[in-house]
Amino acid sequence: MSMTDPGEARDTDTDTSALLSRLRVIEDQPLEARAEAFAHIHDQLQARLDGGDTPRGNA
Repeated sequence: MSMTDPGEARDTDTDTSALLSRLRVIEDQPLEARAEAFAHIHDQLQARLDGGDTPRGNA
């Protein structure tokens, strides 16, 4: 069984809340503007996933 750092869990919760907030803002935009905004979020998430393959330094 692996133990998770409580600070890391809070960071994930904060990241998730921020993402959901951004998605709500996008959904309120006119249809024409949504595709570009969703593409931007996709690119950011892809970069974060790709960066997850590298080990984090000790802070």
